[in-house]
Amino acid sequence: MWRYLKTNAVRLAALYFALFATSVLTVLVFIYFSTADFAQRQTEATLDAESRGLAEQYQERGLAGLIDIIGDRSAPGHPDHTLYLITDPLLHPLAGNLSHWPKATPIRPGWIEFPVEERHGDVNETHTAMASVFVLPGGYRLLVGRDLRDAATFRSRITHTLGWSALLTLALGIVGGLLMTRNMLQRVEAVNRTSERIIHGDLSQRVPVSGSGDEFDQLAANLNAMLDQIERLMLGMRQVTDNIAHDLRTPLSRLRARVEVTLLEKPDAQRYAEALRETIAEADGLLVTFNALLSIAEAEAGSRRDAWSVVDLAEIARAVAELYEPVADDKGIALTVATDAALPVRGDRHLLSQALANLLDNALKYTAEGKVSLLARQAGEVARVEVADTGPGIPADRREAVFDRFVRLEGSRSTPGNGLGLSLVRAVARLHAGACWLEDNEPGLKAVMTLPLVRADRAARSAEGRPAAAAAPV
Repeated sequence: MWRYLKTNAVRLAALYFALFATSVLTVLVFIYFSTADFAQRQTEATLDAESRGLAEQYQERGLAGLIDIIGDRSAPGHPDHTLYLITDPLLHPLAGNLSHWPKATPIRPGWIEFPVEERHGDVNETHTAMASVFVLPGGYRLLVGRDLRDAATFRSRITHTLGWSALLTLALGIVGGLLMTRNMLQRVEAVNRTSERIIHGDLSQRVPVSGSGDEFDQLAANLNAMLDQIERLMLGMRQVTDNIAHDLRTPLSRLRARVEVTLLEKPDAQRYAEALRETIAEADGLLVTFNALLSIAEAEAGSRRDAWSVVDLAEIARAVAELYEPVADDKGIALTVATDAALPVRGDRHLLSQALANLLDNALKYTAEGKVSLLARQAGEVARVEVADTGPGIPADRREAVFDRFVRLEGSRSTPGNGLGLSLVRAVARLHAGACWLEDNEPGLKAVMTLPLVRADRAARSAEGRPAAAAAPV
């Protein structure tokens, strides 16, 4: 219980309860005083009307007529509970239902308040009365009042009713606050339990979603998406570690064996030079692999986003195609390029150049004859880049797997490469809030990459960096 009392949910519920209770009590107090004030005003209005009526009777019928009227109205059995008294200048009663002029307390000019005794059986009850007082010509005094017993009873009932209403409302507020706190703590506790299991190594755990679509469900969905990404990254890290150990063990073993065999042979300068050249070539291949891994890690981490600027993807595509035209000519492959005049995107020019270079390099590498086309066009709010070839293509069930690191199909084992090119392309596309996938070109393969375009006004205001040379593939 003490742990729950220290939670923010309980504090928040207590704060809302305090605000709720204050609001309810304020409303009830306002109702009470408004009702009591209404009863007071009604009593005063009744007495005022009665006094004005008697004043008119005095003007018409004189003192004798007024005494007769008061005598009639104050006679026993009269249904009206108004108090009347008319006295001479010496305060001797002339008519009315009061035996003497009361010892009153002035309320305001012309109005007094005094106690009235009433006998019920053997018990005397004292009530408070309020009256309006007039001085008539000749020093005669007229008192018109009313017993406030009914008004006091009404106020008492109002007080009891509002009191019970306040208690009931506050009780409902407490129950509602406890239920709200309990529900909130259960949702938070579910997140804590899931987090504890994940901390202990169970990355398959996910935060439960109630299906209500509230902010807790939105938080749970975002946390689950984050956990999915973390699990993918962890799995990818394990796969990369295994692939590095598998793919780099062979060239390192071959490099070591070559150096060891060269040392065991008879000294020969020409043989030493050849062994050194082969060793350097092997080391260059290892460096290319490590550089590719670093580029993929850099793209996935997004560590260079602060240096991004608006670049022209169409210009980058043309520059990359120009770099690969000699390669296409040497293989007798027709390389065609079609781009829009400008495709402004925000990103890293070097990484985008490297991604396009990888796509073109793969297309030319696996196309023995035929043609390769590079298309860069606007498609709605994105820039769409397509690199299509007439090579052997990739089976539909393997097109997603080739984006993993170090994955190479059986038909490409004899082709130079390290299986990291498409991994880098997808990492660069995702870094730039885009996507990359493979399609059937019938015949051949079509690689598609989409990137969000920058609006024309923002592209015009942005200062572009100088065009950089197309990057080499990995």
